[in-house]
Amino acid sequence: MSSLYQQRLSQLIQSIDSKILNQSRIGLEKETLRVNREGRIADTPHPAVLGSALTNPYITTDYSEALLEFITPPFAQMHEALAFLRDEQQFVYSKLGDEILWATSMPCVVAGETSIPIAEYGSSNAGMMKTIYRRGLGHRYGRVMQVIAGVHYNFSFADEFWPQYQALQNNQQKPDAFISASYFSQVRNLQRLGWLVPYLFGASPAVCKSFLGGKPTTTLVDFNENTYYEPYATSLRMGDIGYQNNKESETGIKANYDDLESYTQSLNKAINTPCPEYESIGVKSDGEYRQLNANILQIENEYYSTVRPKQITGIDEKPTLALQRRGVRYVELRSLDVNAFDPMGINETQLYFLEALMLYCLLQDSPPIDANERVAIDQNELDVAHRGREPGLKLMRRDGEISLHDWGLEVCDEMQAICEYLDTSVEDAPYSHALEKQRAAIMDPELTPSARMLAEMRENGEGFYHFAQRKSLAHCSYFKQLPIDAERKAVLEKSVEESLLRQQAIEAADDCSLDDYLARYFAQV
Repeated sequence: MSSLYQQRLSQLIQSIDSKILNQSRIGLEKETLRVNREGRIADTPHPAVLGSALTNPYITTDYSEALLEFITPPFAQMHEALAFLRDEQQFVYSKLGDEILWATSMPCVVAGETSIPIAEYGSSNAGMMKTIYRRGLGHRYGRVMQVIAGVHYNFSFADEFWPQYQALQNNQQKPDAFISASYFSQVRNLQRLGWLVPYLFGASPAVCKSFLGGKPTTTLVDFNENTYYEPYATSLRMGDIGYQNNKESETGIKANYDDLESYTQSLNKAINTPCPEYESIGVKSDGEYRQLNANILQIENEYYSTVRPKQITGIDEKPTLALQRRGVRYVELRSLDVNAFDPMGINETQLYFLEALMLYCLLQDSPPIDANERVAIDQNELDVAHRGREPGLKLMRRDGEISLHDWGLEVCDEMQAICEYLDTSVEDAPYSHALEKQRAAIMDPELTPSARMLAEMRENGEGFYHFAQRKSLAHCSYFKQLPIDAERKAVLEKSVEESLLRQQAIEAADDCSLDDYLARYFAQV
């Protein structure tokens, strides 16, 4: 345990009431495929009864028209975020008819690229931009990569926390600058420990053979006639077969997390640097956009990272500009697989641990990430995704090689005091209990979700498809049997109605061509 971490933790415990930390804001985003009862990706449009995917703040789509995304507002109490996510999914199930929501991150019954419909957002310039961006992703990475689902965990410390924490640091920066610098420090440490999330919460150790479309694989082996897997994998979603950015490393352009200015500059450079391979795709063909541009990144969101510093954007505002103008508002952790063992896709135990991890990563020393450490961070993530439960697996960190087992237990030991501190303002010590569950999973890899999934598949004599279908149908029954919260239902119904009106207003307000709209958007400085 570093002396700086000990000092910061001691000051925090002595000077700041843990009730302020318990007011940290948590929001959730869960992606899930709409499928038919046989698990085939739905070819139906996004249901109009769910509102406009362009403007509904709670229920939208991601890459595919069939890939639903549930978004909760930020809440101070995590059980409220989970309750909102529960009610959203129940609401959608009341509108879906015979379709169901797929319970795992990895899809099944993928009938080739053309079977995956790209999301549509209407005829407005803003809606067309979103669709063109997704069309570009399909050309660049393949559509199959874009129907992988995940859970995003959005976190921000309470506003009351920052002045007290800044005073403890004797820091004289402007408050917004201090907050952004602190979040970037946290983000760098979340990357250093990025391997921990797929190890503890990875739930994609196997894939349906249809996902690879008959392509040969050198790393995956047969589980049965319709399933590939890796014996010690935790999260193939986060591995080589998942969505990756490859051109950034090839061109020497990577996101720089030293500070806010370096980060936004590095992303803007990628957005404005042509890529010969993407130029060969073409930006337009017969008057139709194939991608927004032929640069390394079309827009900021294309850069795949396990964690992102975020700011709420205004209408048509570029995310990098939002960050430059108003600093970091919250951190988005993106490496969580959908938890197939819980209808919500994530549970309270995970959330308590993640909240404690967020504070741990803030308090730890966080020097800039140099080129060698960047390679180690990326390799650690890949190694754990593909073989995280392998006995004796070694990882690399700044002070040299260390086993996953030893590093994981070290983190748990250092988080103990944080969890006990956070527990002082709540009942039943949920942070400490969550930590003990993760410590147990580090001691015994068979307790991880990835190991449990493979064990259940073996026990039932089923492949990944039948496992995922069985879980999906069980979750469907769970949501359909829940009592309806009339107040929440009214909120969601209202968001549907208002989103449809907003989309109409946006389409009616367009005052320029799509070409001019895109030129205006990218010209923002």
